[in-house]
Amino acid sequence: VSRKVKYASLGVLVLQNASLVLSIRYVRTLPGERFLPTTAVVMAEAMKGSACLLLLLIQHRGSVRQTAVTLHEAVVGQFGDTLRLAVPSLIYTLQNNLQYVAISNLPAATFQVTYQLKILTTALFSVLLLGTSLSRLQWLSLALLFAGVALVQAEQARAVPLPAALSPSAGPEGPPQSYAVGLAAVAASCLSSGFAGVYFERLLKRSGGSIWLRNVQLGAVGTAVGLGAMLAAEGSSVAALGFFYGYNGAVWAVVVNQAAGGLLVAVVVRYADNILKGFATALSILASTAASAHLFGFRPRAPFLAGTAMVLAAVVLYGRPRGPSGRAQDG
Repeated sequence: VSRKVKYASLGVLVLQNASLVLSIRYVRTLPGERFLPTTAVVMAEAMKGSACLLLLLIQHRGSVRQTAVTLHEAVVGQFGDTLRLAVPSLIYTLQNNLQYVAISNLPAATFQVTYQLKILTTALFSVLLLGTSLSRLQWLSLALLFAGVALVQAEQARAVPLPAALSPSAGPEGPPQSYAVGLAAVAASCLSSGFAGVYFERLLKRSGGSIWLRNVQLGAVGTAVGLGAMLAAEGSSVAALGFFYGYNGAVWAVVVNQAAGGLLVAVVVRYADNILKGFATALSILASTAASAHLFGFRPRAPFLAGTAMVLAAVVLYGRPRGPSGRAQDG
C-alpha cells in the first residue's frame, strides 16, 4: 500500500472527525430555525449507501448487470445475513441521533474527549463477543482512558453546578442546553458504538463479502430504520414544518460530512493500522479543543487539559501492541 494513500486517508480522517463535531455544534447552537436532526441522519445514511453503491459499480467495472446480480445474491440469496445487518443498522442510527443530542448539549472539546470511551466499550465487547485477547498495556491504557475521561467530567461538573446541569438553560446566543442530557447521550452513544462495531465485524468475518457491498446493505437498512425513527420521534414536526425545514448550506455540509465519515473509516481500516488510527484520533481531539477555544470561547482549565492528555496517551498506547489487539470502533 502506498504510504501516500495511508497518510492521506488518516489526514482526511483527522479533519473529518474534528470538523464534524465542530460543525454540528455550530449549526445546533445557532439561534433561529433549527433543522430536525432525525432528517439529517436519514439523509446521511442515504448518501452513504448511494456512494457505496457507486463504488460497488466501479468495483464491477461499470457493469450494472453484474452489480445487480451481486446485490441480489447478497440481499435475497443470503437473506439471513441481511436480517442480521438490521441489528447494527438500528444501533448505528440510534448512535447518530444520540450524537446530535450530545453535541447540542456539550462543548465540542468535552464531547470529543468523552466520546473516546467508545474504545473502552469496543474492547469489552470484543472480549465478550469475539474472544479477543488484550495485552497488559492495552488494559492499562483502558484504565488510563477511563481515568482521563472521569477527570474531564469532574472538572466540567465543577464548572456547571448540579441544578444547572440537570435543567436546560438558554444563553443569549442559542437554544436551551442541558449538560446532564448531553452526558447521558454521549455515554449511550459510546455503548452503542462499541456493540455495533464489534457485531458488524463478526458478521463480516462469518459471511465475508465486499466492505462496499455490506455498506450498501447497511445504508439501505439504515435509511429505512432512520425514517422509522424520524416518524416516531419527530413525525408531527416533519409533517408540520417539512423534511428540509431549517436546512441551509452549513446543514448540508454536516450531512455530507457525516456520510463521508462512514466511507473514510472503511478506507482507514483497509489501508492504515491501529497505531496511526490512534494518532489520528489524538490529533482530531487536539484540533477540536483548539478550534473550540477560538470559535466558541471555550476555555479549558488545568484539570481538563490533564484529563485530555491522559486520554490522548491512552488512545496512542492502545494501538501500540503488535500482538492480539482490540478492534477498531466506528460507525
